[in-house]
Amino acid sequence: MKSPKARTTKVIKILKTVYPNVKTHLQFANPFELLVSTMLSAQCTDKQVNKVTPGLFAQLPTPQAFDAVPIAELEDLIRSTGFYRNKAKNIKKCSQALVLNHGGRVPDSLEALVKLPGVGRKTANCVLGSAFGKPGIVVDTHVARISKRLGLTAHSDAVKIEFDLMDLIPTKEWNAFSLRLINFGRDVCKARKPDCPTCPLDPLCPFPDKHHT
Repeated sequence: MKSPKARTTKVIKILKTVYPNVKTHLQFANPFELLVSTMLSAQCTDKQVNKVTPGLFAQLPTPQAFDAVPIAELEDLIRSTGFYRNKAKNIKKCSQALVLNHGGRVPDSLEALVKLPGVGRKTANCVLGSAFGKPGIVVDTHVARISKRLGLTAHSDAVKIEFDLMDLIPTKEWNAFSLRLINFGRDVCKARKPDCPTCPLDPLCPFPDKHHT
């Protein structure tokens, strides 16, 4: 079996062929909309978030508007994304912090983003990559699962996985690699039953529990 670095190079090449053009499935018009949408996407599909956000941003187009809206009203607006009480609290606190500390603008550094209430490294890297074009590796459940199956990491902790991938993947590929793995996880390398017989990465994959029957 090839080294993780050599295997990763081949994985990147194959995934580029399968998914030549990738971007986030979340619909947004500016960094703030992407930030809110990403926070809403926790434990929710991008498709459902995209159903909610047009009406949400029509009523609340800015951090100042989110800051001013009563929490109960915000909960009602995002209820269908699930876990709406916690999400509403975090989004409202995040909006307040943007207004107070950043002039109502979303910062474009990881260090500043992760200081915002309710914003972890996954959300921050999503915003950095898709809204600002800055390199970042988004470790969601798909990226974590597939990275372990491919032997690119031995960790389960998202931050440790992120740093393992940062060591293996060229910086210029970070954003696209994450998005390709997310698409690949949705289409092929699924959690319960990966579609190993049709998988283009099968020859490179050391995962012991492959499904070939």
